[in-house]
Amino acid sequence: MKKKIVVLSGAGISAESGISTFRDSNGLWENYRIEEVATPEAWEADSLLVQRFYNQRRKQVMEASPNPSHYFFKELESSYNVVIVTQNIDDLHERAGSTNVIHLHGNIRFSKSSGPQQESKYYPIEGWELSPDDLCENGYPLRPHVVWFGEAVPEMERAIETLSDADYLIVIGTSLNVYPAAGLIHYVSNSCKRILIDPKASELKVDSAFTTIPKSAVDSVNDLKVIFGLS
Repeated sequence: MKKKIVVLSGAGISAESGISTFRDSNGLWENYRIEEVATPEAWEADSLLVQRFYNQRRKQVMEASPNPSHYFFKELESSYNVVIVTQNIDDLHERAGSTNVIHLHGNIRFSKSSGPQQESKYYPIEGWELSPDDLCENGYPLRPHVVWFGEAVPEMERAIETLSDADYLIVIGTSLNVYPAAGLIHYVSNSCKRILIDPKASELKVDSAFTTIPKSAVDSVNDLKVIFGLS
């Protein structure tokens, strides 16, 4: 039976493909305040603005390409049972070929109803634009399949279950500041081997059980190949 590797990935891995990170030093995302575009209240206040914003993010995602780090995790599947638990709303892991991806915060390439029972069905979006005239089967406008601030994280229980029997945990591209996702590292067993990859790894608050690699996602690929016997 193949050993199980769970990869907890964040914005840093997507940034190396040219996708803007959700938070930066000035607290803005593409010059918008988070409260203007990433909360249920923002949708209620100005759904057209929110729709335009995510259309542009979707266009950016579609123009980006997976980087060597994404492809490495696909390569790992040849020897390990690999599950990606990502905080990212892009589909770069899937486009690199990873076959088991859990999106904690949704997937921008899909939409869902803005009415009741939003998580019952997701609708693939053709192209990059979602129109105000696009409706779910119950007649409600479609909204991005993205978990906004103040909303529950539907995939959290599935992620916890996935982590509980991991042989290895790789944390990559995330500063572990966004909860509840950051708390997932506490659900692995004591025997799980843990690796943290971040250029500022020494500044992140993780326990001594973690092996730290102070590099970017792409620059860490050769180190990971050595660790997992793919060099």
